Amino acid sequence: MSKSVLPKVPKTARKTSTKTAALQAQPDANKPDADKTLSLILSRLDDMKAEETVTIDLRGKSAYSDYMIITSGRANRHVGAIAENVAKGLKENGVKSIHVEGLPNCDWVLIDSGDVIVHVFRPEVREFYNLERLWAQNPAVAAV
Repeated sequence: MSKSVLPKVPKTARKTSTKTAALQAQPDANKPDADKTLSLILSRLDDMKAEETVTIDLRGKSAYSDYMIITSGRANRHVGAIAENVAKGLKENGVKSIHVEGLPNCDWVLIDSGDVIVHVFRPEVREFYNLERLWAQNPAVAAV
């Protein structure tokens, strides 16, 4: 008879994994929650005169984020200024893992703060992609 040979896992590796998982499961007291982050972002967008701002509640619809914000700037420079201002505000308020894409062209800038995702568009680009339609509450209305 042949014995099946399983690789031995060091005991310390298991302890470290469990400890790491436990630390990740604990809420971080320094990390703002989704509602505070949403309020901060909406305030920054208002300060920067962003246009046609739409907030979509993704809780229960998506596992990766709680809110999505879609807004517009008048031109490339305005889109870039809005995005930079929002990212700066998030960093100042303790949101550490911010990911920004599209800043060099400023047609469509994506800011991912984890709990809230922000899309800043030029009006023509926003109309072309029409993200609001994809996340509409009522699919029948979206088809019209």
